[in-house]
Order: sequence, then structure tokens, then C-alpha cells
Amino acid sequence: MQLVYFLLATAIGLVIPLQAAVNNHVRLLIGGSAVLAALVSFGVGTLTLAIAALLSGQRWAGLANLSNASAWQLGGGILGAFFVFGSTLIAPRIGVAAMISLIIAGQVCASLLFDRFGLLGMPLREVGGWRLCGALLVVVGVALVNFGDRLPRV
Repeated sequence: MQLVYFLLATAIGLVIPLQAAVNNHVRLLIGGSAVLAALVSFGVGTLTLAIAALLSGQRWAGLANLSNASAWQLGGGILGAFFVFGSTLIAPRIGVAAMISLIIAGQVCASLLFDRFGLLGMPLREVGGWRLCGALLVVVGVALVNFGDRLPRV
């Protein structure tokens, strides 16, 4: 069953550059606004999730509990908007590969902190030498993706 989750995570990673490129086309179509392009993306995404919830028989009554949520618990939407807006803004300026490599490096570094300290109730996971070595390799990969064209050809 773990394999399914690994494959799903890989699929998500594969579509993030596609999402940035598609949102960039929407940005150009609507006059250049990255904010409005992100709004369109979230609108379509919200409609898609509502249809998926209906088709899968989700219990909508659970949404009533949102009145008990703290403001920080609703922050995921803000963070998602930041990601979609940011990637729509940045991708055409620095390139998709540069943007995604930097995003991945940030994700790996932050994720190690979440694992090590169990932030926001996430399960604790050891951050040993091999995992730190993997993070360092990601950082080296980011440097090569972003500055490798300045090195001698191999």
C-alpha cells in the first residue's frame, strides 16, 4: 500500500511544473495578472473538489465544525494561494526547472524540521546523517540546475 502513496507523491511532483505552465497561459490570456490567474486556478480547483466530494459521498455536515477552527488552522488555504500565485509569477521569470528545484529544496529543508520536531502534530522521525546527506544532495542539485550552465561543459 505504501507504493501507492509513493506513486501518488511522484505524480503530484510531475504535475506541479504543468500547473505552473498552465497557470502562466491563463495569466497571459487574462491580461497578465498572476493574482487573477491564481484565483481562476483556485476557482476551478474548488469546483473540482466539490464535485469529487459529492461523487465520493463525503459527509458535508463535518464542515460545520469549521466554526471551532482557529485562524491558523485555516491558513492552509493562504499557503496554497501563496504557492499558486508565486509559481504563476515566478515560472516565466526564472524558468520552471529553476523554480521547481528551489521549491523542492525548501520543501526538503522544512520537511526535515517537521520530522525532527514533530511540528504541528506531525509524527516524529529521526533526522540522521543519511537524510541530511540527501538534503545536501538536493541543495547541490539546485545549484547545478540553477548555475550549471556557468560551469565548463562535461
